[in-house]
Amino acid sequence: MMVAVVRDDEQVREPGQAVPGTEPPASPDPSARTGAGTGAGAEPDPHALTRITLRPIASPMPLGFFTVAISSAVTSSLQLGLIDGVHRQAVALTVFSAFVLQLLVSVLAFGARDVIAATLMGGFAGAWLANGLVTATDAPGGAKVLGVMNLVFTVFAALMASVARPKKVLWVLLMIAVPRYFVAGLHGVTGVSALGHVAGALGMLLAAVAMYAAYALMLEELRGREVLWIGRNGPVRDAMHAGLSGQLHRLEQQAGVRRTL
Repeated sequence: MMVAVVRDDEQVREPGQAVPGTEPPASPDPSARTGAGTGAGAEPDPHALTRITLRPIASPMPLGFFTVAISSAVTSSLQLGLIDGVHRQAVALTVFSAFVLQLLVSVLAFGARDVIAATLMGGFAGAWLANGLVTATDAPGGAKVLGVMNLVFTVFAALMASVARPKKVLWVLLMIAVPRYFVAGLHGVTGVSALGHVAGALGMLLAAVAMYAAYALMLEELRGREVLWIGRNGPVRDAMHAGLSGQLHRLEQQAGVRRTL
Protein backbone atom coordinates (compact mmCIF):
# COMPACT_ATOMS: atom_id res chain seq x y z
CA MET A 1 0.00 0.00 0.00
CA MET A 2 1.28 3.46 -0.87
CA VAL A 3 0.13 6.97 -0.03
CA ALA A 4 0.87 9.66 -2.58
CA VAL A 5 0.51 13.43 -2.40
CA VAL A 6 -1.09 14.72 -5.61
CA ARG A 7 -2.58 17.98 -6.83
CA ASP A 8 -6.17 18.73 -5.88
CA ASP A 9 -7.09 19.54 -9.48
CA GLU A 10 -6.02 16.13 -10.84
CA GLN A 11 -8.91 13.86 -11.87
CA VAL A 12 -9.07 10.55 -13.69
CA ARG A 13 -10.72 11.06 -17.10
CA GLU A 14 -11.23 9.00 -20.20
CA PRO A 15 -9.19 10.02 -23.24
CA GLY A 16 -10.76 13.02 -24.90
CA GLN A 17 -13.12 13.78 -21.98
CA ALA A 18 -13.30 17.46 -21.05
CA VAL A 19 -12.91 18.72 -17.50
CA PRO A 20 -16.42 19.27 -16.01
CA GLY A 21 -17.51 22.91 -16.04
CA THR A 22 -15.13 23.98 -18.82
CA GLU A 23 -15.31 24.21 -22.58
CA PRO A 24 -12.73 22.37 -24.69
CA PRO A 25 -10.18 24.69 -26.29
CA ALA A 26 -10.66 25.61 -29.89
CA SER A 27 -7.18 24.41 -30.81
CA PRO A 28 -4.32 22.72 -28.96
CA ASP A 29 -2.01 25.10 -27.15
CA PRO A 30 1.57 23.81 -27.16
CA SER A 31 2.55 26.12 -24.31
CA ALA A 32 -0.10 24.56 -22.05
CA ARG A 33 1.63 21.18 -22.27
CA THR A 34 4.94 22.67 -21.13
CA GLY A 35 3.47 23.97 -17.86
CA ALA A 36 5.29 27.28 -18.33
CA GLY A 37 3.16 29.02 -20.90
CA THR A 38 6.09 30.92 -22.41
CA GLY A 39 6.42 29.15 -25.74
CA ALA A 40 8.17 26.15 -27.19
CA GLY A 41 11.14 24.81 -25.28
CA ALA A 42 9.92 26.00 -21.87
CA GLU A 43 10.55 23.67 -18.94
CA PRO A 44 7.56 21.95 -17.26
CA ASP A 45 6.54 23.02 -13.76
CA PRO A 46 8.50 20.77 -11.32
CA HIS A 47 5.77 21.06 -8.68
CA ALA A 48 3.23 19.52 -11.05
CA LEU A 49 5.55 16.59 -11.72
CA THR A 50 6.56 15.87 -8.10
CA ARG A 51 5.06 13.00 -6.13
CA ILE A 52 5.89 12.07 -2.51
CA THR A 53 5.29 8.39 -1.81
CA LEU A 54 5.06 6.87 1.69
CA ARG A 55 5.53 3.16 2.29
CA PRO A 56 3.87 2.13 5.58
CA ILE A 57 5.66 -0.51 7.65
CA ALA A 58 4.81 -2.48 10.76
CA SER A 59 6.09 -0.90 13.97
CA PRO A 60 9.54 -2.28 14.88
CA MET A 61 9.35 -0.97 18.47
CA PRO A 62 7.99 -4.16 20.14
CA LEU A 63 11.00 -6.04 18.77
CA GLY A 64 13.30 -3.30 20.03
CA PHE A 65 11.86 -3.31 23.55
CA PHE A 66 11.79 -7.12 23.75
CA THR A 67 15.48 -7.13 22.77
CA VAL A 68 16.30 -4.60 25.50
CA ALA A 69 14.41 -6.71 28.02
CA ILE A 70 16.06 -10.03 27.16
CA SER A 71 19.61 -8.66 26.89
CA SER A 72 19.29 -6.60 30.07
CA ALA A 73 18.07 -9.67 31.96
CA VAL A 74 21.04 -11.74 30.75
CA THR A 75 23.69 -9.12 31.56
CA SER A 76 22.07 -8.30 34.90
CA SER A 77 22.11 -11.98 35.82
CA LEU A 78 25.87 -11.93 35.35
CA GLN A 79 26.21 -8.80 37.52
CA LEU A 80 24.04 -10.30 40.26
CA GLY A 81 25.97 -13.55 40.28
CA LEU A 82 23.07 -15.61 38.95
CA ILE A 83 25.39 -16.56 36.08
CA ASP A 84 28.92 -17.51 37.09
CA GLY A 85 31.67 -15.17 35.94
CA VAL A 86 33.43 -17.98 34.07
CA HIS A 87 30.59 -17.84 31.54
CA ARG A 88 31.22 -14.20 30.60
CA GLN A 89 32.04 -15.05 27.00
CA ALA A 90 28.75 -16.92 26.57
CA VAL A 91 26.92 -13.86 27.89
CA ALA A 92 28.87 -11.65 25.46
CA LEU A 93 27.90 -13.82 22.48
CA THR A 94 24.27 -13.67 23.59
CA VAL A 95 24.42 -9.88 23.78
CA PHE A 96 25.83 -9.72 20.23
CA SER A 97 22.44 -10.83 18.88
CA ALA A 98 20.92 -7.76 20.56
CA PHE A 99 23.20 -5.55 18.46
CA VAL A 100 21.93 -7.12 15.23
CA LEU A 101 18.24 -6.89 16.18
CA GLN A 102 18.38 -3.34 17.53
CA LEU A 103 20.34 -2.13 14.53
CA LEU A 104 17.53 -3.51 12.37
CA VAL A 105 14.95 -1.75 14.55
CA SER A 106 16.88 1.51 14.24
CA VAL A 107 17.00 1.33 10.43
CA LEU A 108 13.27 0.59 10.24
CA ALA A 109 12.47 3.40 12.68
CA PHE A 110 14.37 5.88 10.51
CA GLY A 111 12.24 4.69 7.58
CA ALA A 112 9.13 5.28 9.68
CA ARG A 113 10.26 8.90 10.31
CA ASP A 114 10.61 8.44 14.10
CA VAL A 115 13.99 10.00 14.85
CA ILE A 116 13.70 9.54 18.63
CA ALA A 117 13.06 5.79 18.46
CA ALA A 118 15.64 5.32 15.69
CA THR A 119 18.37 7.21 17.56
CA LEU A 120 17.65 5.43 20.84
CA MET A 121 17.67 1.94 19.30
CA GLY A 122 20.82 2.75 17.33
CA GLY A 123 22.50 3.88 20.55
CA PHE A 124 21.51 0.67 22.33
CA ALA A 125 22.80 -1.35 19.38
CA GLY A 126 26.20 0.31 19.57
CA ALA A 127 26.39 -0.22 23.34
CA TRP A 128 25.52 -3.93 23.02
CA LEU A 129 28.15 -4.38 20.30
CA ALA A 130 30.90 -2.72 22.36
CA ASN A 131 29.94 -4.66 25.48
CA GLY A 132 29.85 -7.96 23.62
CA LEU A 133 33.17 -7.51 21.80
CA VAL A 134 35.12 -6.30 24.85
CA THR A 135 33.73 -9.04 27.08
CA ALA A 136 34.14 -11.85 24.54
CA THR A 137 37.76 -10.96 23.78
CA ASP A 138 38.59 -10.22 27.43
CA ALA A 139 40.46 -7.12 26.24
CA PRO A 140 43.00 -5.65 28.71
CA GLY A 141 41.43 -2.80 30.69
CA GLY A 142 38.05 -3.71 29.25
CA ALA A 143 36.16 -3.20 32.51
CA LYS A 144 37.33 0.40 32.89
CA VAL A 145 36.79 1.20 29.22
CA LEU A 146 33.24 -0.15 29.39
CA GLY A 147 32.77 1.83 32.60
CA VAL A 148 33.66 5.06 30.82
CA MET A 149 31.39 4.12 27.91
CA ASN A 150 28.50 3.47 30.31
CA LEU A 151 29.03 6.86 31.97
CA VAL A 152 28.87 8.57 28.58
CA PHE A 153 25.84 6.45 27.65
CA THR A 154 24.21 7.81 30.82
CA VAL A 155 24.43 11.31 29.34
CA PHE A 156 23.01 10.03 26.06
CA ALA A 157 20.08 8.37 27.86
CA ALA A 158 19.41 11.54 29.89
CA LEU A 159 19.32 13.67 26.74
CA MET A 160 16.99 11.18 25.06
CA ALA A 161 14.72 11.25 28.13
CA SER A 162 14.48 15.04 27.90
CA VAL A 163 12.85 14.82 24.45
CA ALA A 164 10.86 11.60 24.98
CA ARG A 165 8.32 12.93 27.53
CA PRO A 166 5.38 12.75 25.06
CA LYS A 167 6.05 8.98 24.90
CA LYS A 168 5.56 8.25 28.58
CA VAL A 169 6.39 4.52 28.57
CA LEU A 170 9.62 5.24 26.69
CA TRP A 171 10.37 8.09 29.10
CA VAL A 172 9.90 5.77 32.11
CA LEU A 173 12.26 3.22 30.55
CA LEU A 174 14.91 5.92 30.01
CA MET A 175 14.52 7.21 33.56
CA ILE A 176 15.48 3.72 34.74
CA ALA A 177 18.25 3.39 32.15
CA VAL A 178 19.97 6.56 33.37
CA PRO A 179 20.78 5.35 36.92
CA ARG A 180 21.34 1.79 35.67
CA TYR A 181 24.11 2.82 33.25
CA PHE A 182 25.50 5.40 35.68
CA VAL A 183 25.96 2.80 38.42
CA ALA A 184 27.33 0.28 35.90
CA GLY A 185 29.83 2.91 34.77
CA LEU A 186 30.96 3.58 38.32
CA HIS A 187 31.30 -0.16 38.88
CA GLY A 188 33.54 -0.51 35.82
CA VAL A 189 35.73 2.46 36.77
CA THR A 190 36.05 1.74 40.50
CA GLY A 191 35.68 -2.03 40.59
CA VAL A 192 33.47 -1.89 43.71
CA SER A 193 31.50 -5.15 43.67
CA ALA A 194 28.49 -3.71 45.51
CA LEU A 195 27.93 -1.27 42.65
CA GLY A 196 27.77 -4.22 40.27
CA HIS A 197 24.94 -5.75 42.26
CA VAL A 198 23.04 -2.43 42.28
CA ALA A 199 23.49 -2.12 38.51
CA GLY A 200 22.24 -5.68 38.10
CA ALA A 201 19.11 -4.96 40.15
CA LEU A 202 18.39 -1.82 38.12
CA GLY A 203 18.98 -3.84 34.96
CA MET A 204 16.33 -6.34 36.00
CA LEU A 205 13.90 -3.46 36.59
CA LEU A 206 14.79 -2.05 33.17
CA ALA A 207 14.11 -5.47 31.62
CA ALA A 208 10.67 -5.65 33.28
CA VAL A 209 9.65 -2.17 32.05
CA ALA A 210 10.94 -2.92 28.53
CA MET A 211 8.98 -6.19 28.47
CA TYR A 212 5.82 -4.34 29.50
CA ALA A 213 6.38 -1.62 26.86
CA ALA A 214 6.88 -4.22 24.12
CA TYR A 215 3.74 -6.10 25.06
CA ALA A 216 1.64 -2.91 25.36
CA LEU A 217 2.77 -1.67 21.94
CA MET A 218 2.09 -5.04 20.35
CA LEU A 219 -1.45 -5.13 21.76
CA GLU A 220 -2.03 -1.60 20.49
CA GLU A 221 -0.89 -2.55 17.00
CA LEU A 222 -3.07 -5.68 16.93
CA ARG A 223 -6.26 -4.07 18.26
CA GLY A 224 -5.86 -0.58 16.84
CA ARG A 225 -6.27 1.12 20.21
CA GLU A 226 -4.46 1.54 23.51
CA VAL A 227 -5.15 -1.54 25.66
CA LEU A 228 -2.42 -1.21 28.30
CA TRP A 229 -1.16 2.18 29.44
CA ILE A 230 1.38 3.70 27.07
CA GLY A 231 0.93 7.34 28.02
CA ARG A 232 1.12 9.16 24.72
CA ASN A 233 0.28 12.86 24.87
CA GLY A 234 0.71 16.03 22.84
CA PRO A 235 1.82 15.62 19.22
CA VAL A 236 2.55 11.92 19.76
CA ARG A 237 -1.07 11.28 20.74
CA ASP A 238 -2.31 13.43 17.86
CA ALA A 239 -0.26 11.34 15.42
CA MET A 240 -2.21 8.23 16.50
CA HIS A 241 -5.62 9.83 15.91
CA ALA A 242 -5.13 12.48 13.22
CA GLY A 243 -6.52 11.99 9.73
CA LEU A 244 -4.44 11.58 6.59
CA SER A 245 -4.20 15.32 5.96
CA GLY A 246 -2.84 15.84 9.47
CA GLN A 247 -0.26 13.09 8.99
CA LEU A 248 0.98 14.73 5.77
CA HIS A 249 1.23 18.23 7.25
CA ARG A 250 4.59 19.80 6.32
CA LEU A 251 5.74 16.51 4.80
CA GLU A 252 7.81 18.39 2.23
CA GLN A 253 9.99 19.80 5.05
CA GLN A 254 10.85 16.47 6.66
CA ALA A 255 14.19 14.67 6.37
CA GLY A 256 14.42 12.58 3.21
CA VAL A 257 12.19 15.03 1.32
CA ARG A 258 13.89 18.37 1.93
CA ARG A 259 17.18 19.06 0.19
CA THR A 260 19.44 18.79 3.25
CA LEU A 261 19.46 17.10 6.66
